[in-house]
Amino acid sequence: MVESNQLQLTNNLRDFTTQELAQALMEKLTISPNDWHRLKSNRKARASEQTAAALVFLLKDQPEEALARLQQATGWLDKSISAPPCPSHGNKK
Repeated sequence: MVESNQLQLTNNLRDFTTQELAQALMEKLTISPNDWHRLKSNRKARASEQTAAALVFLLKDQPEEALARLQQATGWLDKSISAPPCPSHGNKK
């Protein structure tokens, strides 16, 4: 039964283009506004989100945008960037 379900899923995935699959992955990995505060500093979540976006741009033949997203993903992984303050709170001076 499990093998049958796996085969059916594989066959269903073949119905989609690579770009559609990448877009679906990006949508799945995008941090929603409701999860922003909880995940804004989660390096794995942020790197995953940026890497999926890079794949979408690459498949859309936009290598400069893809590279920018990959650099962001790398920054999250190597800890060279951090989450900015939440824009909805603003800087109170």
